[in-house]
Amino acid sequence: MVRYFEDFSVGEQMVTPRRTVTESDVATFAGLSGDYNPLHMDAVGASKTIFGQRIAHGLLGLSIASGLGARLGMFEESVIALLNVNWNFKGPIFLGDTIHARITVAKKRETSKPDRGVLTRSVELFKQNDTVVQQGTITTLVQRRPQQRY
Repeated sequence: MVRYFEDFSVGEQMVTPRRTVTESDVATFAGLSGDYNPLHMDAVGASKTIFGQRIAHGLLGLSIASGLGARLGMFEESVIALLNVNWNFKGPIFLGDTIHARITVAKKRETSKPDRGVLTRSVELFKQNDTVVQQGTITTLVQRRPQQRY
């Protein structure tokens, strides 16, 4: 269901589906980003770090959080642009972790243009044990509901 700027209420919360982070996810992200850091790609080297094993790229977690939000389907036709991301990395995401996000509408602001508004969402990314591993805000420019013409 498409939702427009007017359809969101400050404080409203949504929970995304879950998704397990796989070896393929990490390898594909490394290829796309060019980040082949041993912490992500070298099991022997990563075993000697404070994490004791390989971890997913932090930006992969952010990307998955964004994708999980997209799976809710509410912005498919109404989002205009990504304006800002303010993100904190709280803990590691290991290969095999299952993650999901809780999204809360934090702020709404009308713009000088009558066909759009600014929507800021707080996002918390959880592991399967309910630990918050990443959190932050995502601000987007969203269409307002089209006016009916008679």
